[in-house]
Amino acid sequence: MIELRNVTKKFREINALENISLKVQKGEFFTILGPNGSGKTTILRIMAGIESPTSGELFFHGKLVNEENLEEVRKNSTLVFQRTALFNTTVYKNVAYGLKLRGYLKKEIKEKVREVLKMVKLLGYEERWAKKLSGGEQQRVSLARALALNTKILLLDEPTANLDPKNVSIIEETISQVNRKRKTTVVMATHNMFQAETLPKRAALLFSGKIAQVGTPQEIFRKPSDQLASFARLENVFSGISTVLEGGTSIIDLENGVTIESALRREGKVTLFVKPEDIILSKEKVFSSARNAFKGEVTEISDFGDTVKLKIDVGTDFMVKITKRSFKEMKLNLGSKVFLTFKATSVRIV
Repeated sequence: MIELRNVTKKFREINALENISLKVQKGEFFTILGPNGSGKTTILRIMAGIESPTSGELFFHGKLVNEENLEEVRKNSTLVFQRTALFNTTVYKNVAYGLKLRGYLKKEIKEKVREVLKMVKLLGYEERWAKKLSGGEQQRVSLARALALNTKILLLDEPTANLDPKNVSIIEETISQVNRKRKTTVVMATHNMFQAETLPKRAALLFSGKIAQVGTPQEIFRKPSDQLASFARLENVFSGISTVLEGGTSIIDLENGVTIESALRREGKVTLFVKPEDIILSKEKVFSSARNAFKGEVTEISDFGDTVKLKIDVGTDFMVKITKRSFKEMKLNLGSKVFLTFKATSVRIV
């Protein structure tokens, strides 16, 4: 469906991409995983026909893309950007805009808008002012606008970045459904390892404009590369020595005397993941069935609008995501003493 062959992209003296060769098959769900600044967005813009490579070639359906067929690529692909850019009007008019440009009749537009708003769970929002919706709802409107065009290729640039779990779930479910039922080719750029592990059929690991690895999620995550381990550490990735207990769980000894219990049986050196969304944060100790509980201190706060990301020092650093409302209700600040709780089943070992 799409092929980048020896593609390099320079912005002045900076190499955003260096000698990238990549194939995405028709109907495939493909993810480009990498940290911010690795070149993910640039790849998507080249695939969409918005940017041209400094050198190298782009192929669409096996044909070299040039000035003669560039418009065909643009008509058959839609790029949803990370930063939502909606018109200052209603949800309906935002979603209908592209359909009007393509000459659809009013009846057809109404049917298509209703269909895609139902997919993103915004049916009934037609007359609401788009820019007054929450950040997550705005991103769903942006996705609906792209889905209404029903192009062959859907390109997504960090579609769930900084969104709350509810909106993340809806967006992930929608794009999976579009790929599965419509057979739309989906290419998604993300820095979220868990999306890259669970959603696509294949993934590419991108660092500093270069592809480090391409394969199935199982191949990439079964034995993490040094690049993946280094990047993933930002999202609660730790290494330690695991010992299987009589009860069937495992105890993993990390540095600084921190131990984590996992529901998986594994002996020896392991790398483990804990999703920030799976960690319960509280001001008082929580008594529950969760096997992991730590007391710590807030050392860093990042505000993302509807959500807040906190760095908590419990002997090692954990990143935790909570809603802005919870952050305010708990009256948290730098230096606040807090408790972290998560289940043994939330600890994932690769």
